[in-house]
Amino acid sequence: MSRPAIAYINLNHLRHNYRLLTQRSTGANVMAIIKANGYGHGQALIAPVLLAEGCRHFGVTDACEGAQLRKLLAAAGSGEESTIAMLAGIYDKEDAGLATAHALTPAITDSAQIGLLKEAGFHGSVWIKIDTGMNRLGAEQPQLLIKQCHDSAIAVRGIMSHLACADEPDHPMNRQQAASFSSQCRQIDPQLPRSLLNSAGIITMPEEAGDIVRPGLALYGIEPLPAMPVGLKPVMTLTGAIVQVRNIPAGASISYGASFTARQPMRIAVVSLGYADGLPRGLSNKGQAFLRGQTLPVVGRVCMDYTMLDITGTDAEQGDYVEFWGENISAGDVAGALDTISYTLFTGIGERVTRLAV
Repeated sequence: MSRPAIAYINLNHLRHNYRLLTQRSTGANVMAIIKANGYGHGQALIAPVLLAEGCRHFGVTDACEGAQLRKLLAAAGSGEESTIAMLAGIYDKEDAGLATAHALTPAITDSAQIGLLKEAGFHGSVWIKIDTGMNRLGAEQPQLLIKQCHDSAIAVRGIMSHLACADEPDHPMNRQQAASFSSQCRQIDPQLPRSLLNSAGIITMPEEAGDIVRPGLALYGIEPLPAMPVGLKPVMTLTGAIVQVRNIPAGASISYGASFTARQPMRIAVVSLGYADGLPRGLSNKGQAFLRGQTLPVVGRVCMDYTMLDITGTDAEQGDYVEFWGENISAGDVAGALDTISYTLFTGIGERVTRLAV
């Protein structure tokens, strides 16, 4: 580890979250969504812990992520017993080849994808993804796809769809989508397993759990509905080290654009975390960090490699690590201040930030 920028990954909190979500899933199996490098937390850290907890269903974005995950699971001793769903399906023959070689389970939306799998000699299983109102991905002729799967000796694992507004419990679209999903499943094949609920859906619509639920962000400790907390614990704590302490006179400006000017003498900490590490530039002059029970305001613009904090009147010193979100500053609150979502914070953490299990 050369750069003093660390994302601490609390594996006990991950275990807690998985167990809690499993309990709330009313008997459905849990497909842990660990796409985008485990939502930025580090797939290599996350997957073995979930496997040890008994999780046997995982979701990733594409074939490359799936191939990497299969190798991790094999190294952890799961062999081929775990299923890995490719939620974005396949794009080309290379994807089809990886799905075949690593026993992946693509989500299928059109006939061309089945053709690619057939050419690759694929004889595993697929999900049929249908649209219930989100108008993103969805099969227009799911029954035809199922027939083509049968004709190609490809098994159908089940039918899935995705909720658009589950984080708004009273949104009428939730019930509309659930009704559409049930209706389409009955028409397509009432015997096939069903998967509809995401993190928020598990909390607000447990009666729609079906056979498999697909929690993502909730696994990592973000409450899908802050007004309805269920006791999730944050998994990531993002930190950077104070690499220099500066005494700034009144009237001096700080960082690019001179957007902050000291009204009085100040003590400033230069921290080894910037927007290239994933700390949003939008936190310039309005973010904060945490150290030993105190919040420290961000002053000046967040730079590519550094961020400056006001440590006037504190005992902060060079070598201290400060928290930007995690145990003491909620990533959800940080995201809210930026008018974004926690997903963008976690998945934006750069490769040069060390993920360290604790």
